[in-house]
Amino acid sequence: MNPDDTQLSALLRQGRVSPALPPRFQENVWRRIEEAEAPQISGSWLDRFASLVLRPRFACATVAALMLAGVLLGARQGAQAARQEAQARYVALVAPNPLR
Repeated sequence: MNPDDTQLSALLRQGRVSPALPPRFQENVWRRIEEAEAPQISGSWLDRFASLVLRPRFACATVAALMLAGVLLGARQGAQAARQEAQARYVALVAPNPLR
């Protein structure tokens, strides 16, 4: 056997069988790499929730949910403040004031 025999090398290269890759092979490889490189969070439930919420695919939904919650809480707080102010004005008009 001569290692410099080009015809034999070409014939051996042609005889190699390369199996077809399974579907979505490259996607699965990158997913496994990302999972292996992702930091494993072994903290409290709040840490796990924060890591889930801060993922890019959930970030937009998280911001929208937080903004909606802020608007609703602000409206509720404003309504309560307006009601208390109205009650205080009513009491001031109806009740006699001994300091007048």
